[in-house]
Amino acid sequence: MAEASNELDETARGNRRHVRVAPVQPIPAAPADEEAAEPLALSWLLVLALAVGCITGLGAVVFRGLIGFVHNLFFLRQVSFSYDASQFTPDSPWGALVIFVPVVGGLLVTWIVSNFAPEAKGHGVPEVMDAIYYKGGVIRPVVALVKSIASAFAIGSGAAVGREGPIIQIGSALGSTLGQLIRMTAGQRITLVAAGAGAGIAATFNTPIGGVLFATELMMPEISVDTFLPVALATGTATFIGRLFFGADSAFLVPAQLGAIPNQLGSALTLALYALLGALTGVAAAALIRALHWAEDAFERMPNRYLRHAAGMLLVGLLMYALWRGAGHYYVEGVGYASIQATLYGQLPGAAFLLLLAASKLFATSVSLGSGSSGGVFSPSLFIGATLGAAVASVMTAAVPGTPISAPAFAMVGMGAMVGGGTGAAMTAVAMIFEMTRDYDIVLPMIIAVAVSLGVRRLLSVESIYTLKLRRRGHAIPNALHANMFLVQEASQVMETDVLVLDHATPFREILPRSEGFVFRHVVVTKDERILGVLRINVGLRRAVNQAESDITLGELAQHNFIVVTEHEIAFRVISRLWKQHATMAVVVQLDSAQAPVRVLGVIAKEHVADSVARSIRIFPGKH
Repeated sequence: MAEASNELDETARGNRRHVRVAPVQPIPAAPADEEAAEPLALSWLLVLALAVGCITGLGAVVFRGLIGFVHNLFFLRQVSFSYDASQFTPDSPWGALVIFVPVVGGLLVTWIVSNFAPEAKGHGVPEVMDAIYYKGGVIRPVVALVKSIASAFAIGSGAAVGREGPIIQIGSALGSTLGQLIRMTAGQRITLVAAGAGAGIAATFNTPIGGVLFATELMMPEISVDTFLPVALATGTATFIGRLFFGADSAFLVPAQLGAIPNQLGSALTLALYALLGALTGVAAAALIRALHWAEDAFERMPNRYLRHAAGMLLVGLLMYALWRGAGHYYVEGVGYASIQATLYGQLPGAAFLLLLAASKLFATSVSLGSGSSGGVFSPSLFIGATLGAAVASVMTAAVPGTPISAPAFAMVGMGAMVGGGTGAAMTAVAMIFEMTRDYDIVLPMIIAVAVSLGVRRLLSVESIYTLKLRRRGHAIPNALHANMFLVQEASQVMETDVLVLDHATPFREILPRSEGFVFRHVVVTKDERILGVLRINVGLRRAVNQAESDITLGELAQHNFIVVTEHEIAFRVISRLWKQHATMAVVVQLDSAQAPVRVLGVIAKEHVADSVARSIRIFPGKH
């Protein structure tokens, strides 16, 4: 809004005009709706983030207990909540009938999801990202409960999916629910959704840094103190809650010495082998992405959702039984942590068998999720990466005896490279593997392998395992987090300077020759040395006035919904005021002192904001 006693001085087509700015009456604001809510104080948002962390941490405990209950009941005919996923499942008393255990679980999952929350189907993270970017962070509260039960039945009955995707969706739903119960802005609700997601990852793997980075890389459209602090607090709290119940150990027990890389020139060969592993995992990540969606398309052709899920889980059951008969364990059932643990300690025989397990898990995960199961892809990615990494190490040592490589180290790096390549969360992958191993020597090869894996995967599949599903739905997700650099520009850097300042009594026909050749022409209209309004002249207005009264004046055409800003006001505040006051244009002025006249320097309309955005993104590679 204009301020009293401001003075304007403008040069328009060489004519210097001095006008006095009068207070302009504000346009009544539209009634506040949910998205126009006043921001919640950061202190209260942190309190809510603390609650999200506590509830998500406890939710992870309950969720794992549910998985244990279903697993023991379905596989072992026992009633117990105790379940260590890092230990192989004992031989089932069902014998060959164990083939149908995943089928029964799948039918229950289909009934639960279909009747109570269809968005609980699948691996969860895409639905959270969809809610963040397209629904203002709104997730139905029932999703947390339905996802918990459905995923517990899926994982417990043998579906080859992970438990991290469900707990991410559960934590996000809890954060969204608090954000809907308490009035706040959509951005703050999204922050609580991201906080729940990070807390879920941290509580699942005991990796607080990885949880924060996961939320930062994949869930947060904007990073600032106001968004980072709630996520960090929720993640730390969930980690603490998880450690109270599960202990301080990481998700996997890792050999003490993974094999340090000496600081000598010959180590370049070892790093090159890690880069090769990265390339192979990039191919595997792209294969998993494609296989998931090929399976989904194939099963969608089946007419009945119960039939398609039963058929998919029957294939998983047959594969489990075949592995049990041929190799002694079910291997691919559930989260697969036991197989990962055995791989890390070199307890699985030979490269051929490791590659068979990698291919089997890829197939089982694709079929499970493609047919309609509920679970994550993080754990399957860790499984595939570990077996692939150990297989590469086995081949290398067999081909060149004495090669300075460590099979456990290659397995761990393969895990991180597969996760980073498949999900696109490169920093998360590096940080999580470091937190799991607590071995600094793994960081350098991990960075190299993850970078190569992500690059290869993007060559083969532009979209990640999370974003391809949304892209197919028509919901594009940004592939990079850009700072809105145009928002810190001053008004003088954004404005249009070729502006006319004319009296309200000026006939419109007099300025037509001066606006010829312009797509738009902006005019500041004055009356009695005061700003009366603004006018945006375009082709349509010229034609309309030419066909109407020839003596119509600028005052009759002027729009009064404008604001006045100083030249040093930043674009963020200008845009906020334009939006809040429903103004069509901002008049930019220069104020030398309280008594001296000020000058109109230009105007800012919506097209000028768009031009500023376009200029700001040109600094990013591949964007112009």
